Amino acid sequence: MYKVAFVSGASRGIGRAIATSLAKEGYHLGLVCRKNQKLLENLAEDLRATYHIEALTFTGDVGDPSFVRTLAEEMLSHFSQIDVVINNAGISHIGLLTDMSVEEWNQILSVNLSSCFYTAKAFIPAMVQKQSGRIINISSMWGNVGASCEVAYSVSKGGMHAFTKALAKELAPSRIAVNALACGVIDTDMNGFLSPEERADLEAEIPAGRFAKPEEVAEAVLQVIKMPSYLTGQIISMDGGYI
Repeated sequence: MYKVAFVSGASRGIGRAIATSLAKEGYHLGLVCRKNQKLLENLAEDLRATYHIEALTFTGDVGDPSFVRTLAEEMLSHFSQIDVVINNAGISHIGLLTDMSVEEWNQILSVNLSSCFYTAKAFIPAMVQKQSGRIINISSMWGNVGASCEVAYSVSKGGMHAFTKALAKELAPSRIAVNALACGVIDTDMNGFLSPEERADLEAEIPAGRFAKPEEVAEAVLQVIKMPSYLTGQIISMDGGYI
């Protein structure tokens, strides 16, 4: 018996770490990135060679429902099943709400939140047919409490939390678990804009005293996948005690 997982935002950071951890566990993969096609292809080649799994790659915008529908059809046609969906793709925007354009607002909601609906709609029928599956949404602590100058991002993650809780109730009769990880500060390119001084100040605010590594998030994802399906509808905070 083989297992199949979908991971969005897989070319780098958290998504790359999750893809690698799943490959180690023997999962065949469908990997998506928005524009870093070469990075994604290199990752897929490494995972195929190292772990002897199959990996399909797709480059495009998960905020585009037709793109998601097409890749899901290709994955299901190739593998005939889907066991795990990881909604990790995300973009941020820092600035005052009044300075934000309508286009920027819509893009944040499209990539961070609407994409979860598109992937769920595309993959859930196959999970229901199998009467099993796991959907894990990679979220943020700001979805719990909100962040100044990150209103759109906070809204998208708060929406992801509501989406997780509601969909979990809908899918529980089919033994499909839906959960989210509300991440704190992770050491990824998204936080690369911080100066050394800003980074040190932020680390001092975190009770754990440091940023988390992407591999730690990937480890948490694996643990959630392995939990009984009775664990569902949960927003699991992973923020080093920050919130």
